[in-house]
Amino acid sequence: MSLHTPSSVKEQAVESTTHITAAKIAPALPKDPHKTARRTLWATGIAVIAVLHYLAITGTDFDPALLVDGWRGMARFISDAFPPDLSWDKVIRPGLEATLVTLWIGLLGTTLSIPTALVLAVLACRTTTPHPLAYQTARSILSFFRAVPDIVFALIFVTAVGLGPFAGVLALICHNTGVMGKLWAESLEETDQGPQEALSTTGASRLQQLAHGSLPLVIPQFVGLLLYRFDVNVRSSLVLGLVGAGGIGLLINQAIKSFQFDTMLTHIIIVLILIIVVDQASGFIRRKLAV
Repeated sequence: MSLHTPSSVKEQAVESTTHITAAKIAPALPKDPHKTARRTLWATGIAVIAVLHYLAITGTDFDPALLVDGWRGMARFISDAFPPDLSWDKVIRPGLEATLVTLWIGLLGTTLSIPTALVLAVLACRTTTPHPLAYQTARSILSFFRAVPDIVFALIFVTAVGLGPFAGVLALICHNTGVMGKLWAESLEETDQGPQEALSTTGASRLQQLAHGSLPLVIPQFVGLLLYRFDVNVRSSLVLGLVGAGGIGLLINQAIKSFQFDTMLTHIIIVLILIIVVDQASGFIRRKLAV
């Protein structure tokens, strides 16, 4: 049993009173306004995303129950497609020939858009454009080409040049010009401006600054983006065939309309093989460029 002297008891009482008084006098630590603002921003963002998804679900009649109820129709469709029709003269050979046409459409739609896309990219880049008016004009043209889907371009050109792969090539040239010009312009803006500024101080013209300062830095990235777009355009040329722009997409559309689902499946398998080959070839080239 410990005994406290009157002096020690008095000292403890004074210390306790001092702590209580200090606690009352000391102000509360202020909250971090930046942390509170971040929390509010996150909460607002989550709420907005939730509302947008609700509106999207109601606006698209999204109902998984309908998919479950319609499984019999899907099962019937798949059963009619198996086994695929593997007759050479009737299905496989025409399918391979149409697949080559699809590949050529994607190739020409990609390569023939390079000159226009490059010019518009230079004009649409803040660091290489000669004038703000040229910048705004180039940006507007690129936005227009990107806004109009390639399938709409295909429908327009079909009315002008008729059914066939030429309409598909023209459609891809227009749409790919908009996409590639936009991607290339952003790549130019992200490059180091040191070489271009150094050439400018030596009296080099704007074209010389572009040719010797900016473009050499972005050529590998340009080629990588071009290969990616070629990959996408091969897939797009398949869809364009559904509206009469030639290629194997046209054969798939004809097989579906005539209820020859086994023929359709054979053409889809051929397309799958084409896409795998293009993916592997593009990936191989991009890896070589990255080395």
